[in-house]
Amino acid sequence: MMAEKFMKRAKPEAWWRVTKLSDDVSRIDEPHIKEFYRCNCWHIRGEDEDLLIDSGMGVVSLREWVPLVSERQLLAVASHTHFDHIGCHHEFEQRAVHRAEAHLLAAPTRSATLADPYVTDDIFDVLPPQPYRSETYEVAAAKATRILEDGDCLSLGTRRFEVIHTPGHSPGGIALFEAKTGILFAGDIVYDGPLVEDLYHSDAHDYIASMRRLAHLSVRTVHGGHFPSFSGDHLRKLISRWLKDHDA
Repeated sequence: MMAEKFMKRAKPEAWWRVTKLSDDVSRIDEPHIKEFYRCNCWHIRGEDEDLLIDSGMGVVSLREWVPLVSERQLLAVASHTHFDHIGCHHEFEQRAVHRAEAHLLAAPTRSATLADPYVTDDIFDVLPPQPYRSETYEVAAAKATRILEDGDCLSLGTRRFEVIHTPGHSPGGIALFEAKTGILFAGDIVYDGPLVEDLYHSDAHDYIASMRRLAHLSVRTVHGGHFPSFSGDHLRKLISRWLKDHDA
């Protein structure tokens, strides 16, 4: 029965799911990917232009099947450059990434983006449409048009997001923080699920420093790279528990 299940293919129009949240934030995700591997792509409506944080695996066009991301001028930001977060970045004219991972966005490889060893048929509940094959999957190159540094500001008119460099999961990981609303887009440095700390370019000391830094922010809501969103109070509890385990 399991082999038969994986023979099924999703229709492209059913690949993406859009969930409208508060604060003019929408979550875009790929429901046929199992939850641990399923990236949250975040769309933020601004006054002058919009922001897209991460873009999924790239196995089905985001611009073609999600009108929300093509309605207005938009900057596509990479929270980091693993395969599940940058697959559709090449579809957007304006692309931003932290300096430490700009080379990976410009010239992604299966090993550097972690497609090896993670991308297999087993990460899907239903396979992407033809002609997708896990064995030949790769991320399309998407050279950045803007290089980000810690402390940079992304302005959407009346909305302003501070770039916070959060190395640890990967060297160029970033979070975006809107101080006015207390909203944190955390990427993969912290979310309400099993964190990944042992990748080829992860760094334990950087991870601890990043967690300590986020713990001091006045956060109301956290939108992570995976799993459901949660409160700032829960963020502080997660970080406190994580730091206690790692200090030990």
